[in-house]
Amino acid sequence: MLNGKGKVIYVGKAGDLRKRVGSYFQRKQTDAKTASMMLAVADVEVTVTNTEIEALILEYNLIKEHRPRFNVTLRDDKSYPYIYISTDHPFPRLRFHRGARTGKGRYFGPYPSTGTVRKTLSELQKLFQVRQCNDSFFRNRSRPCLQYQIKRCTAPCVGYVDETTYRSDIDAAIGFLEGRNRNIVDMMVGRMEAAAAEQNYEQAARYRDQISRLKKVEAEQLISRTNAGDLDVLGVASSRGTHCVTLLFIRGGKVLGSRDFFPKIAGDATEAQILGGFLPQYYLNKSSPAEIIVDAEIDDTALLQSGFSERSGHNVVIKHRVRGDRLRWLQLARTNADQGVKLHVASNATIRNQFAALGEFLGLDAPPARLECFDVSHTSGEAAVASCVVFNQAGPFKSDYRRFNVTPAKGGDDYAAMREALRRRYARIKKGEVPIPDVLFVDGGKGQLAEAIAVLDDLELGWLQVVAIAKGTTRRPGMEQLFLAGSNTPSILPQDSPALHLIQQIRDEAHRFAITGHRQRRATTRRTSRLEQIPGLGPQRRRELLKQFGGLQGVRGAGIDDLLKVRGISRALAERIYNDLHLQDES
Repeated sequence: MLNGKGKVIYVGKAGDLRKRVGSYFQRKQTDAKTASMMLAVADVEVTVTNTEIEALILEYNLIKEHRPRFNVTLRDDKSYPYIYISTDHPFPRLRFHRGARTGKGRYFGPYPSTGTVRKTLSELQKLFQVRQCNDSFFRNRSRPCLQYQIKRCTAPCVGYVDETTYRSDIDAAIGFLEGRNRNIVDMMVGRMEAAAAEQNYEQAARYRDQISRLKKVEAEQLISRTNAGDLDVLGVASSRGTHCVTLLFIRGGKVLGSRDFFPKIAGDATEAQILGGFLPQYYLNKSSPAEIIVDAEIDDTALLQSGFSERSGHNVVIKHRVRGDRLRWLQLARTNADQGVKLHVASNATIRNQFAALGEFLGLDAPPARLECFDVSHTSGEAAVASCVVFNQAGPFKSDYRRFNVTPAKGGDDYAAMREALRRRYARIKKGEVPIPDVLFVDGGKGQLAEAIAVLDDLELGWLQVVAIAKGTTRRPGMEQLFLAGSNTPSILPQDSPALHLIQQIRDEAHRFAITGHRQRRATTRRTSRLEQIPGLGPQRRRELLKQFGGLQGVRGAGIDDLLKVRGISRALAERIYNDLHLQDES
């Protein structure tokens, strides 16, 4: 379809041309995008192909060439990086690789970013001490280089290690890249215990650090399923005209990372429409994995499968309804897409625009210059801490942040805790010791608002603008209810409002600062290990956890799937451990 200037504004394919084109000329269009497009259409051109697959490829080529306004458009991408092991060499080398995979050896990947590859190569050097130098450098060495001195290479170039021993190190590195980490960890645990039994504590500490690093790298790859094969998972999220497609890369059963794409499309679009435009543009110029999991059921699935299979040289299946690990991966892709679209929207609004929008919402004569927000955190009334965070038009003003150890008469009394913190803070403001803000925010609803107004009235500061931030009935971001003095009904800002984004940011920062202070205060009152307080976790399992993860910090940094790999840890117990260390109900 072309506009009056002859510019292509839409490209589509159809098995039944009369029915497809006729659908655009109905009197009432329920789709706003189609209605907008038809106002601009001046001419239609048709090309007939032999097969539907040819039509699919032609559609992809035309979209790529013309970038039509009313199609989902996607930028081309570079080739993905790999890790290459030259297994045909007596002393194989690990190195970064991008481009055609024509050399003899093993390729691992693709990885979602060069940073992921370089980080993995660095960890492999630390763990297995295999070489990464090029072959000409290797052949001309007469003494070890610095990598040997800092224990990142065993110096095969000068004969410090024999070929058999070096090959075992390479096999361990390959096992790590293939996901056989459990065997490697068990081997290192055995070496650590043997070294400790021989009172070689320095060597035992090195093995402990190796285990910790290995667990960290394994956790960063999220989950490992050796029988899952290679597949891509696509999640979609939209917010006020901004769309994000997150592509999750699964290779050899491992989640290697993700990449966010922000396709542009005029008007509103469903998840199926976004994916239907994304898939052919992304996959028709590259080889596809054997399985593609999508977030919504799309049209022409069979046709896309045929086209991708023909291009890739193997059978490609597109799935929508999945369960088990694949469902978990799909949920992860959705979460990443949701986060990606939020960050993209937030990055498009400067903080000055946010302050201006906030001033307009509150009816101020000028944008506010200084904001304060209070929150209270405790665990069932224990170790209550109130936070005060400060924002100015440059962002968070952390040097003015303050915490208050509050002691309400009744444990868990949020109103009394908020009242105490506000009185202590604003008594100093009344004396002129602290700058007064333009707007005071409190995390909570009408009760917290009433407490703040009462404190300010007592201090003769009742003229100060106060806003209470409640999470709303669904407690979902974007549905916050804002209570203002003198108003009985809450205000709800649009989800794309810059003022709302600023309010969410300062509220979340106050919450984070309060929780951090609460945890620090609570930790000083507890002398026993956190693990000892978890029901069902006896001494033997605690010892095994600490061995596998190199200490309590390693256990705290592990995910539920990581904990499941430890002998004797069931899923129920793994979830209990994770929840106790991470997800306590803190207000």
